Amino acid sequence: MKDTLSGHGSGRIGPNAVLQLLPVLEAAGGAALRDEMLDAAGLSAPPSDTGLMDEGPAAAMHRALRRRLPGRAPDLLREAGARTGDYILAHRIPPLAQRLLKALPPALAAPVLAKAIAKHSWTFAGSGAFRVVSTRPLVFELTDNPLIRGEHAPHPICGWHEAVFDRLFQTLVDKRLRTRETACAATGASLCRFEITRG
Repeated sequence: MKDTLSGHGSGRIGPNAVLQLLPVLEAAGGAALRDEMLDAAGLSAPPSDTGLMDEGPAAAMHRALRRRLPGRAPDLLREAGARTGDYILAHRIPPLAQRLLKALPPALAAPVLAKAIAKHSWTFAGSGAFRVVSTRPLVFELTDNPLIRGEHAPHPICGWHEAVFDRLFQTLVDKRLRTRETACAATGASLCRFEITRG
């Protein structure tokens, strides 16, 4: 069993939590919806795509979208999460590493990818604490997830994270893998728990 803990108290997160959502918002509701969500996040312009950004505006944008469009927000956030996964594949994981992962049997590739995700978890976990609980089965835990901090819902709401993990594991390990959030802090759980299994 692999156990990796990565927590950062800087309160900063990767800008793709916002940047990849903007074109999704524009496609869904035009520039008006995009600008409304930027304003709700306290942003006068999109964040830079280099370095990190304050996690507060990112969380505010996700929260505002869930309140503004409760019926559509889950799908829009999942689409943004998939786009974030695409960005990571295009810009953050070297082509050679991708080829090596794809060449490995899934049982070997999954732990390698999980370790790399844990190493760079600040990009999506911000000041939360990310942990790989196990690799067989593949289980992640995110404590104090900044993108849903303080929220309350009757069901798990971390679809953005699910979609990021789906895109990475389906592309690099096994296209049959599916991520399911089995516990969510928004529902009263102590943390957000993600299980990745063949769907």
